[in-house]
Amino acid sequence: MSLIALGVTGGIGAYKAVEIARGLQKEGHGVVAVMTASAQRFVTPLTFEAITRREVITDLWTPGTNAEIEHIAIASQIDLLLVAPCTANTLGRFAQGLADDFLTSLYLATTAPVVLAPAMNSNMFAHPAVVANLAALHARGVRVVEPGSGYLACGWIGKGRLAEPEDVVACVQQVLAPPSSAWQGRSVLITAGPTYENIDPVRYIGNRSSGRMGFALAAEAARRGATVTLVTGPTTLAPPAGAAVVRVRSAADMHAAVMARAAGQDVVIMAAAVADYTLDQAPQKIAKSDGPLVLTLSRTRDILADVGALPSRAEGRPVLVGFAAETHDVVAHAREKLARKRVDLIVANDVARADAGFEVEANAVTIVSADASEEVELQSKDRVAGRILDRVEPLVSKLTAAASAR
Repeated sequence: MSLIALGVTGGIGAYKAVEIARGLQKEGHGVVAVMTASAQRFVTPLTFEAITRREVITDLWTPGTNAEIEHIAIASQIDLLLVAPCTANTLGRFAQGLADDFLTSLYLATTAPVVLAPAMNSNMFAHPAVVANLAALHARGVRVVEPGSGYLACGWIGKGRLAEPEDVVACVQQVLAPPSSAWQGRSVLITAGPTYENIDPVRYIGNRSSGRMGFALAAEAARRGATVTLVTGPTTLAPPAGAAVVRVRSAADMHAAVMARAAGQDVVIMAAAVADYTLDQAPQKIAKSDGPLVLTLSRTRDILADVGALPSRAEGRPVLVGFAAETHDVVAHAREKLARKRVDLIVANDVARADAGFEVEANAVTIVSADASEEVELQSKDRVAGRILDRVEPLVSKLTAAASAR
């Protein structure tokens, strides 16, 4: 059983923190609640005390022997610090290293893993200051549970509401799970995001991929102990902790970056939405006219097929995973792609769904192999990433067995 410090800050999502505490207890963890002064305006400490059966920490200066160093004692005892909800104010104080209450002091004092579940107005979440603070925390290894989209307490509709309790608990479980020895020392290359094909110096052809699925896979592979290289097209996402990031723009750029590295990898996962067609960029901005504009497109190089044709693939290395973004006959198209491109697994998803795939935080996929298929129900992309890597892991273990037999 792990001991988890649950930080609760001042937002309407604080009521969900009660459910999160319950969920953590159901997984066998002990929970000690740390509430800011603002959090106590939404939920009383007595509620968390009744749930956790532990005294709730509300003040850095509680009277008593050695009370002034209690945050140091807790910092050394906990196995993980979870803050849910985490307000923009708390994010900023964490990022800047401020310590003016118990929670921020605990954050600086602990060496345990940290998971944050932000919740705020959608404009606040998109503000450059908040984006920069999240990027800084990502770079320090903090795990972030992306907020959901929908109706907010302020009456707006957008991204910013606290993630569902089960998704927060699942993220904690992933962080606390011991890394599998199958991934230790393994090199993994993952592609993510869209590619942009330039029409002229101003315009381009692109797609709606956000890169979230590939970034979630990179974060999970790094957590499991792999050495991760993330080749990503244009995206606004903060790079996942523990991954080396290679940024590209076009399909040709991505092809060059992947093929220069693929032969030396143990696993290649092609989660990017790579353009199938490109064009020669006009040297100057194309002037607007009354008539139609005709663009001549040409096929791009097929990165997945080219990796599948590497000589080392005859011995099963690298393990190769492709993605198939389809709008109909999803599994049938995935099976055809699996055979034609000589890959081990295809992750098929229906991008016609409004609640999964491109531009959203959740996904629902079917993992297709030569002899089976597994449906993964709608859930956060972090959790889907874990399910995908669970299917890849036996193939990685086979590499180890084959190397030992030689």
